[in-house]
Amino acid sequence: MDSRLSGAIWRKASRSGQSGGECVEIALCPEGEGVRDSKNASGPALAFPKGRLSTFLAHIKAGHFTQQT
Repeated sequence: MDSRLSGAIWRKASRSGQSGGECVEIALCPEGEGVRDSKNASGPALAFPKGRLSTFLAHIKAGHFTQQT
């Protein structure tokens, strides 16, 4: 795991589904920020430098990563 997330305290995102299907967790640490799949807590996580997670989320909401068919 990325060293920016060592010792992170993860919490389930408030918009995650309650049925246990599509859940993500986030961590906000002094050294960085992260996102991971709550069903695979020991698996990979996306790690961001401090302050960059909000930029990433803004791009998602704006549709910049929408797949074109």
